[in-house]
Amino acid sequence: MSNPTAFSILDLKPALLGNLAEIGYTEMTLVQGQTLPPMLSGADVLARAKTGSGKTAAFGLSLLNKLDNGSFRVQALVLCPTRELADQVAKEIRRLARAVPNIKILTLCGGVPLGPQLASLQHSPHVIVGTPGRVLKHLGKGSVALNDLQTLVLDEADRMLDMGFMDELDAILAFVPADRQTLLFSATYPDAIADISARVQRAPLIVDVTDDERPALIEQYWCSVTRENRNEALLKALRAWGGSLNLVFCNTKIDCADVAGYLQAQGVGAIALHGDLDQPQRTQVLVRFANRSASVLIATDVAARGLDVDDLDAVFNYELPAQAEVYIHRIGRTGRAGNKGLAVSLVEERETRRLLEIEALLPAATIKHRDIPGPAGTSDALTPIMTTVQISGGRKNKLRPGDLLGALTAKGGVPGEAVGSIDLFDTCSYVAVSNAEARKAAQQLTTRPIKGKKYRARIRK
Repeated sequence: MSNPTAFSILDLKPALLGNLAEIGYTEMTLVQGQTLPPMLSGADVLARAKTGSGKTAAFGLSLLNKLDNGSFRVQALVLCPTRELADQVAKEIRRLARAVPNIKILTLCGGVPLGPQLASLQHSPHVIVGTPGRVLKHLGKGSVALNDLQTLVLDEADRMLDMGFMDELDAILAFVPADRQTLLFSATYPDAIADISARVQRAPLIVDVTDDERPALIEQYWCSVTRENRNEALLKALRAWGGSLNLVFCNTKIDCADVAGYLQAQGVGAIALHGDLDQPQRTQVLVRFANRSASVLIATDVAARGLDVDDLDAVFNYELPAQAEVYIHRIGRTGRAGNKGLAVSLVEERETRRLLEIEALLPAATIKHRDIPGPAGTSDALTPIMTTVQISGGRKNKLRPGDLLGALTAKGGVPGEAVGSIDLFDTCSYVAVSNAEARKAAQQLTTRPIKGKKYRARIRK
């Protein structure tokens, strides 16, 4: 008897199915099982699913399955609210497509120069993943044509609306053919989502798996603080309950920078992610956190969109969000894949109303009041175990992870077990190595030619 949740029951191209098995995708998640069959048949779908539900693989497989890889024209467009999410989505679609030859997937986001993007667009990609503003700019310049578009995806549509992208979305829709498939994914269903669905979709199948998903195993605390002791309280909470990867949410970018500075001054491996960083800085921050070169990431809700770290130990709310539903999305980043998670919120007396609104969304007694233990001592868990080394070459230099690993470990170099994740981007690469081997790794990568060429390497702090 066939497994009703196996990818093998789907009408997917053999190359896609074979690759799924290789990367360890065997059974569909709830959102995949409910959306993939109608999407593969060509239906429009409006889906509500939580962060980490597997929605990217769902719409990624659907759009890849119908691509004509022999025809270089834009056949799929995925719009995302932030650069980080667009990068993450593009990375996942590339991973899903790696067994299909000659598939070109291009990311178009703001914060980087137009020139390199224009050069990449001289040969039309099959799939574009981008933010509305930058995609619209290319459409206006005529550097992107959507006449042959088959699939339009609006990912995290609720966040796009929150960020004020409605005008850009309307303008983009004027460039896309009416005869297309439109897939809309959202974590929440405000009235505006129904309105936009009515405008862009044709009789969509509505899927909502948020109530059916297995609840995450997240222990939730709230702790009383004052405005004056909030920073010290956060430090104590991190040292009492934090693990090796912790996400701290702030409501403003000013708080992000201030909290990061305070924690760094206390010897905590903290980094901040907010709107004042340019794209290379944002990329570096996300890489350092994901590869365990930093133990605490402080971010705003918008900046954290696109963060994809499955083994996050804990989420800390430096301040409660203004909207109760945002709390649910924040803490949903821990306790994934069957792991236990922890969420700790610092609450001033003036935030009591927010706390009550959040508690009303959850089963009774879900959030427990706790006092933060004792003095803010030390915690080995908050000491990063890895250091990031940046190399001045990347995919455009035809570098591969194996090339960097080979250079690192050759002739008495760094032991292989000291090397962590390797992340390649267009013009640079990042390698995580154990702290003790960081200087040796940087020297090895600087002095040893890689594919016959020498590159600069430096430790990122």
